[in-house]
Amino acid sequence: MIEIDGSEGEGGGQVVRNACALSLVTGQPFRITNVRGKRSKPGLMRQHVTAIEAACRLGGAHCEGLTVGSSEITFEPGRVQPGEYHFAVGTAGSTGLVFQTVLMPLVLTDAPSRLVLEGGTHNMLAPPFDFIAKNFVPIIERMGPRISVRLVRHGFYPRGGGRIEVDITPAPLKPIECVERGALLSRSATAVFAGLPFDIADREIKTARKFLSDWPDNAFAVRELPAEQGPGTILLLEAAFEHVTEVVSGFGKLGVSAESLAKTSAQRMAGYVASDAFAGPYLADQLLLPFALAGGGSFTTVKPSQHSLTARDVIERFTGQRWVFEQQPNGCHLVRKAGAR
Repeated sequence: MIEIDGSEGEGGGQVVRNACALSLVTGQPFRITNVRGKRSKPGLMRQHVTAIEAACRLGGAHCEGLTVGSSEITFEPGRVQPGEYHFAVGTAGSTGLVFQTVLMPLVLTDAPSRLVLEGGTHNMLAPPFDFIAKNFVPIIERMGPRISVRLVRHGFYPRGGGRIEVDITPAPLKPIECVERGALLSRSATAVFAGLPFDIADREIKTARKFLSDWPDNAFAVRELPAEQGPGTILLLEAAFEHVTEVVSGFGKLGVSAESLAKTSAQRMAGYVASDAFAGPYLADQLLLPFALAGGGSFTTVKPSQHSLTARDVIERFTGQRWVFEQQPNGCHLVRKAGAR
């Protein structure tokens, strides 16, 4: 039984998701105490319960302590079965976080699977659909599997109601090198909104344009969705390179002005573009698990986040692999398995 203190490191829900995925792949049970111990509301939230329920259903697993607010869980894995699965997170719980939990176990099975996930598709503190589709999935496909993701309906916090569909054709994960991102191909900034005044999205774009002044005029756009898919807004910034597309998002919420949201997002994107890193901080978080399951490979990233360091520690508990972040002369960090060159 692998014992994990959920308050260590980043101390959030990522520990739960990675532990479930690794447990299903390796067959090792685990216990987590102090679940999400560093969050303002510790314990399992609805979206975490749904993610664990999904892992239990497709993996024939049993979990004790699986209730909203629980601070301790014990997970006993079974055998992962490919197939068709439908999971509803409820209100605006993140579909992306459920996707993260179950993708790797399904990728490593011996037959195709299909997922239908309902809930939030564009949530704060979770990867939006656009990040999954354009930033993360293309890298996994380079490792062997085929993954088709479709956004059927947007779901903003707090209403939710979104839907994504995923088709997975499994394959063994092969190690790849993601060190160079290649030449810059295109850039875009889109303010997406639903059920809100046009002025909000317009101010997001105008502010983004100020801080991304070297981007072409035709890179900026506003997109209105049907009002019933809101209320909500998200600013999506994309920089497409030959080998990777970085997606930076800014989520609208009460108390945060359109100008502040756009300024923060634009500065994050400008920082990434000015670096030589392949992976931004959020992509780096997500690549550690598939790279570890592939048994090798490497990628460059910006300064490692606490999320990444915590993911590395959980991976080591289950696999024995130690992944290191080595700062390079250009300021990037090379991420590789210790002992591999």
